[in-house]
Amino acid sequence: MKITQTIETIFKRFLPSPFSIAIILTVVTIGLAFFFTDAPGEENHLLAILSYWENGIWNNSLLVFAYQMMLILVLGHILVLSKPINYLIQGLTNLVSNTANAVLLVSIATMLVSFFNWGLGLIFGAIMARKVAEAAQIRGFKINYPLVGASGYVGLMIWHGGMSGSAPLKVAETGHLASLMTGISDTTLQAQLPDLIPFSATIFSGFNLILFGILLVVIPSFLYFVGKKAPVKATQLPIYKGPVSDNGKLRGAERIDQSRIFGIGFGIIVLIAFFYQYHDAILSLAITPNLLNFFMLGLALLLHGSFSSFLNALEEAIKGASGILIQFPLYFGIMGIMRDSGMVVQISDFFVSIATTTTLPIFTFFSAGLVNIFVPSGGGQWAVQGPIVVESALKLGVPLPKAIMALAYGDQITNMLQPFWALPLLGITKLKAKEILPYTLLLMCIGSAVFLIGLLLF
Repeated sequence: MKITQTIETIFKRFLPSPFSIAIILTVVTIGLAFFFTDAPGEENHLLAILSYWENGIWNNSLLVFAYQMMLILVLGHILVLSKPINYLIQGLTNLVSNTANAVLLVSIATMLVSFFNWGLGLIFGAIMARKVAEAAQIRGFKINYPLVGASGYVGLMIWHGGMSGSAPLKVAETGHLASLMTGISDTTLQAQLPDLIPFSATIFSGFNLILFGILLVVIPSFLYFVGKKAPVKATQLPIYKGPVSDNGKLRGAERIDQSRIFGIGFGIIVLIAFFYQYHDAILSLAITPNLLNFFMLGLALLLHGSFSSFLNALEEAIKGASGILIQFPLYFGIMGIMRDSGMVVQISDFFVSIATTTTLPIFTFFSAGLVNIFVPSGGGQWAVQGPIVVESALKLGVPLPKAIMALAYGDQITNMLQPFWALPLLGITKLKAKEILPYTLLLMCIGSAVFLIGLLLF
C-alpha cells in the first residue's frame, strides 16, 4: 500500500527519536512562554521560565509518577517472560491452523491481557505472534505473518482505557488532582476538584466497559475477515527462547538466587501483604499504580519461582524502559513551564472559547491523538496535557471522568500509527514497521469511529 509506505518514509525522514522530540518540544515551549506570557515582576523573563522548567523537572510527586509508570512496563514484561505464561502462550498457539483463527486468537488474548497491563499485553502479544509463526513452521502451514504481528499489537489501542492507564490510575490517587492543578486553577475551580476519581467512574464505568466490549468483538472480527482473504506464505524464523538462565555450578550463597523456596516463599509474602494492605481499595475499585505494581511484583516472583529467573527477566525487561527514564523529567519540565507561566490557563481558555460541553471531549480526543505522535508516553502526555483537560472541563462543566477518558482514548488510538511502542514487538517478531502498518492504520480508523461515537452517545 502506497499510503503506508509514505507514512513510514515520513516517520523515518522527518520524525527524530523520542528523546530529540522531547528536547525540541522543551525549546518550543520555552519560546512560546517567552513571547506569549507576561514576565513575573522585576525578574528576567527568560530566567524565570528556565526556573519554572527546572522546578518541573525535579517535581517530587511527578518523579514518583515516572517511577510508577516504569514499573508498570517492566513488571508486566517480567511476568510474560515467566514459564507459566510461556506455557499458556504455547498452549494457545496449538489451537492455530490458519491465518484467520490465528489473528482471532492473538487479538482477543492480547486485548484482554492489555486491559490488565499494557506492558504485559505488549510483550505477550509479540511473543504470541512469534510463537504462531514458529507453530506454522513446525506444523507446515502458511500464514500472513504481518497480519498476525499487527494482531499482537492491538492491545496498545485499548491500554489507556484499561487498568494500567496512566491518567485513570493517577486521578484515582488521593490528592493527585489537587496537586496537579496547584498554581493553575483559581480557588473557585480548585474547590470543584474531587479528592480522587475512582476506577468505577473511569475504567470500570459502564460507558468504558461497553466501548471495550464493542472493540473486543469488532477488532478480532475484522482481523478474522481480513485473515480469510489475506495472502499467505511460509515463514522461516529461529525458535525464540527469551532470556537465557545461568545454569552453571552453584556455589555458596548463589544457591539462594536459584532456590524455589526463597523465590516462591517471598512471592507469597508479597501477595499476603498486598491483599491485607489493599483489600478495601480493591473492593471500592480504587486502583492505584502502587496497588497494581505491588500485585505484579508478588505474582512475578511467584511465577518465576526463583530470584535468578526473575532477575534474568528483569535484565531483558529493563531495556524497554530506558527511553522513558530520561524523557519523563523533560516532559515534567514542559509541564512546569506551562503551569507556572500561565500557559495552561491560556490554552484552556482557547478550548473553552471554541468548544461546548458536547464537543470538548471530541477536541480532547483529537488533540490527544496528535500529541501522542510527538509524546509517545501516556504518562508524559498526562503530565503535559492533563492540566489543560482538567481546567477546560471544569470551566465548561464537562464531567471530569469523561474528559479524562477522552484523553485516554485519543492517546491510545494513534499508537496504531506511531511506531515507538511497536519497537519491542518488531524486535521479537522480526517484522518491519511497513509490514504491519497497512493493518494497524485500518484498525486505527475503526477504533476512532467507535470511540468518537461513544463520546457523543455517553
